[in-house]
Amino acid sequence: MFLIFGSDTLATRIARWLGKRHRVRMIGLAESIQSIDGVEIVALPTEMDLAEMPLPDIAPTAVLIFEEIICDDEPVKMLRNYWQNTPVLTTFSLNGAELISIEDLTASAIESRLESLERREGAMEILQYLRSRENKTAAIFCHDNPDPDALASAYGMQYLCQDLSIDAKIYHGGMIEHQQNKAMVNDLNLELRRLILGWEVEDIISSVDIIIFVDFHKAGANNILPEHCQPHIILDHHHLEHPVAADVAFIRNEFAATSSLVASLLMHSEITMTEDVSTALAFGIKTDTLGFTRSFNAVDLRALSWLNAWASIDRLRKFETPPRSMEVLQSFAIALNNLSIVDGIIYAPIENMTDRDSLSQIADFLLQTEGVESVFTFGARRQKIILSARTKSEDIHLGKSLSQTFPDGMAGGHKQVAGGQIPFTFLDSESENEAISRMHEHLKKLFGGLAIE
Repeated sequence: MFLIFGSDTLATRIARWLGKRHRVRMIGLAESIQSIDGVEIVALPTEMDLAEMPLPDIAPTAVLIFEEIICDDEPVKMLRNYWQNTPVLTTFSLNGAELISIEDLTASAIESRLESLERREGAMEILQYLRSRENKTAAIFCHDNPDPDALASAYGMQYLCQDLSIDAKIYHGGMIEHQQNKAMVNDLNLELRRLILGWEVEDIISSVDIIIFVDFHKAGANNILPEHCQPHIILDHHHLEHPVAADVAFIRNEFAATSSLVASLLMHSEITMTEDVSTALAFGIKTDTLGFTRSFNAVDLRALSWLNAWASIDRLRKFETPPRSMEVLQSFAIALNNLSIVDGIIYAPIENMTDRDSLSQIADFLLQTEGVESVFTFGARRQKIILSARTKSEDIHLGKSLSQTFPDGMAGGHKQVAGGQIPFTFLDSESENEAISRMHEHLKKLFGGLAIE
C-alpha cells in the first residue's frame, strides 16, 4: 500500500493513479481533500502530529509527502519510528526525505515532448518532399562496406519511395563481406549495386531526380561519392560535427540506429508494412545496439515494438548465426597472437587481412575480456588502414577523438563504437607493415593515457 500526505492537485492525481493498482491511504485537510474511487480518504480538521493521525497498521511501500500537514519538527525521523525502511518521497525540501523536483520533472517532460515534435516534424518534411515527387527517380546511397543498419535503412527508404511511386535503387561502395550481412542480403533478395569507378557514380548522381544518404551525412567520407555531391535527403543518427547541406536533413543522434529513425518515418507515413522490411529494420537496430545493450534508447524501443508486429523471429535468428568463414577465423588467430594489453586497452593489429568485416567481430569479442575497457583492431586493405574500435569507458568518446585525429571523414562514430579508413599517405607510410606500425603508435598516443585501470 501507499501512504500519501497532502491533497493538492498533484497529490490527488497520483492518488487516483495509484488507487487503480494498489491500496492507497490519503491524509489531507478536510477543507481541500476530495473523494477518490479506490482510495481511503482521511480528512483532518487541521495540521497535527503523526501520533494523532490514523496511520496504517502495515508498512507502506512508500510514503509520499506533498503538503506540510505534519506538525512534528522532524517528520521523516518520526516516520522512521513507525517504518524504518520505508522510502519517503517529497516535493519540497525535507530533511531525510528523497526530493522529487517538480521543476526538473516538468522540464524533462517538456523537453521530451518537444523532441518528439521535432522528430515528427522531420519525418513529415521528408514525407511531404517525397510525396511531391511522384514518378521521379531516386538513388539511395549507403556508406562503403554497408552494415545491417545501413542496408536495412536503405531498404526501408526504397520501400517507402516505391509506395509513393518513386523508382528508387540502392548503391554502395566497398564490399559486403560480413557473414551476417551476406545472409541478410541473400534472404531478403536485396537488389544492390556496387559502384567501383568514378564515372559510374557521376553518371548516377547526374541522372536521378533525388539523391538520398542513409547512415552517413558527408559525401566522400567513407563512401564512394565525390565530395561535391549534395544530397536532397539525409537520414542519419551519427554525431554531427559540422552543418550539412541538403533539401531535408533528418539527423537525430538520440536514435541508436538509423533503422530506428527510418522505422519512425514509416510509422508516420502509415504505410502497409511487410515482413521483409520489418525484419530488416529490426535486425539493423539489433546489430547497431549490440543486441540492445549499447546506447539503446526509448525511441529505439518504440520503433522495435512497432516493427515486432511484422518481423520474423526465425529469420532474425537466421541472420545472426550464419556460417563463419575460414578467412574470419584466420583473422581471429592473427589478432589473438598479436594483441597487446596496455592499461586496460587491447591493441590488436592484423597483418594480411583478407576479410575487413572480421575487425568488428574481433573487437566485440575482445571487449568482453576481464579487465579490459577498450579495444582497437586494425589491418590494411587497399592502401588504407581499416580500424574498428570499442570501449566500455565513460571517460572516452571514441568517435570524437578519432574524428579529430583523423579528420575529413577518415574516422569517427559514436561514444563507445567507432571506426575508420585511414590512407597510408596520411600515415606517411608506403608499405602495409609500416602503416600498421604507424597506426599502432597513433592509437597508443591518443588513447593510452585515457584508459581506465
